[in-house]
Order: sequence, then C-alpha cells, then structure tokens
Amino acid sequence: MVSLWAGPSIGKTATETAVDQLFSGKAIGETRAIVVLQDGKPVIERYAPGYGPDNRFISWSMAKSVTSTLLGTLVAAGKLDLNAPAPVPAWHRDPADPRGKIKLIDLVYMSSGLAHSETGPPVEGADTNRALFSDESNDAAAAAEAAQLKYAPGTRFEYSTLTTVILDDIIVRTIAPGATTPAARRAAMQAFLHDALIVPSAMASLVCEYDAAGTMLGGSFCHATARDWAKFGQMYLDNGVVGGKRVVAASWVAFVRRQSPTNPAYGGQFWLNHPGNAEGHPALFPDQGPDDLYSAIGHLGQYVMVAPSKHLVVVRLGKTPDGERSGLLPALGALVNSFPDAK
Repeated sequence: MVSLWAGPSIGKTATETAVDQLFSGKAIGETRAIVVLQDGKPVIERYAPGYGPDNRFISWSMAKSVTSTLLGTLVAAGKLDLNAPAPVPAWHRDPADPRGKIKLIDLVYMSSGLAHSETGPPVEGADTNRALFSDESNDAAAAAEAAQLKYAPGTRFEYSTLTTVILDDIIVRTIAPGATTPAARRAAMQAFLHDALIVPSAMASLVCEYDAAGTMLGGSFCHATARDWAKFGQMYLDNGVVGGKRVVAASWVAFVRRQSPTNPAYGGQFWLNHPGNAEGHPALFPDQGPDDLYSAIGHLGQYVMVAPSKHLVVVRLGKTPDGERSGLLPALGALVNSFPDAK
C-alpha cells in the first residue's frame, strides 16, 4: 500500500499502481524511497524495508545540481560571469594555453573540450575513478584541471564529473580567495553551502563530502533524506523561492532548464526530458512527456524530477544497474503521467 506523508487517500489508482511497479516490478532494480509533492504538498511517501524518513541517501550525480545551485548564487550576485573565461589559474599562466578560452558556461554545459574518460574502459583507469577513489584522489580539482584540451570549447558534449569538481574549485576560490589550506577551503565552502542552501531551503540533512585538498566533491557525494531531496525539487518548482524568500535567482532557474547548445537533453547541470543520452542511456522519458520536466539525476537511478506543467516533484532513490534503466524510466514516466496537468 502507498503510505501517505500527508494528504487524502488516493485509493487504488494509476498512481498507486505506478508506485507499486517501482517497488516490485521486474527490470526496475531496487527502489528504496519515493516521495511525491503536488502543489507543494506531500501526497506520497514510501520506503523499502530497512529505509525510512531519517535515512540520508547518496546523491551520486544529483550533486551536480547542488553545485549548479551554488554557482547560480554567485552568478546572480555578479561575482562570476558565465560568458567569461573560466577562472582557473592553471589555464591562464601561459597566454598560449588554449584552455584559457574555456568559458565558465562551457563547464556548466559539459562542453569544455577537455580530454576526459568518465567510466573507462578500463574502469580503474577512468579519469573520474582515479580522481575520486584512487591515485589522484588527494586533489581531485588539480587532476581535473590538468587535463589537456581535446576539442574546441563549446563544440562537443562530454559528460564529466570532473568538470563539476572544477566548478566546485571555482566556487571556493571565488568566495574565499585567501583560503589556501585544505581546512580553510573546506570551512569556507561548508559555510557557503550552509548559508546559501541548507538553511534557506530547510534541507537540514544535506551533507556533502570533501577531498583532502578541501574541495567539495559536488559532482557525486552529497547526502540527504528523501524529504529534503523533495524540498530541493520544490524550490526549483517554485521558481527559486522557499517560504516566501528567494533562494535561487529566477534567471538561474530559467537557465538550468534551457537546452545546452551541444546536447538537447542537458541544461545547466540538470537533465531535460528531451531526446538525448546520459552515460549512453536515455536520460529520462521524452516519448512519454511532459516536455517541460527536468531532473537532477544520479548514478544507479537517483532522480529529483520537477514537472512545472503538473505542479509536481517526484523523488526516486535506489539502486538500478545501467542494464535495468530501460525498465525504470518507463515506470517513472508512468508515475509522473498518472498526475494530470495543472489547471
């Protein structure tokens, strides 16, 4: 039975059937949590055995949308310019370095042109795995920023967790240019995360990890309860406003939903419900709609989906191997589309 966080019973409807399918259907993987908000009100909350409202769930790449949110705060404040060269010191020491032409927006759109291997093969040799788990993990940003230019900036989409790590490095350099030690960098970024997002969005459970150099690993490693991930989606559904106060600039909310020039399914560190790929697989379910749906998406099937035309936020957290995503995505589409368009 679908358990309700609040609101009236929905009975055995298409919505309940869709939720049941996500928890018990074949080729879905392991669904651990579903939270649905409609018109800002919780209507569904269900957990697999062993999980509940107090569990923090790993973001995997949904963290990229958290980094995007922090970046948007600085862009809105005029402290960063999307169309300016990315302020990475290593790329500007030599005027002849072609990486100096990479714009900040190229990083946000995953079109920097930097040589990159996200998953391999071999898996152990992939740039992301080395920087997060292996021989380059002491300073993930340094490893990412050492990559050479392979393509002209802004011309080719290349999904890259390390691109987001570069954005995290840019953020901490911008908010705390005098923070030169790992401890100082981490403290500055944690304070910024707290003040810019955790407190104003009421996401009290949100915790992000850092590497030994004090860089937030905001491409992969943030953790929060399912309810708090739903609050993140609701903040975007409400055009960046929480409790009557603006948290994210309306211009940034519009920006992250806009198609990037190099991938129609990708926006500003969010995925769009348009044809296109995420790590070799369909990102969402464009054949089912709605066209205006966009989502933070994480490895193994983490989703915070926002559907403005339905006044809907859908969170799904769990563990679905890549080979089972073809079953998961239609099931998620069925859940989203069991709700009518808003009047």
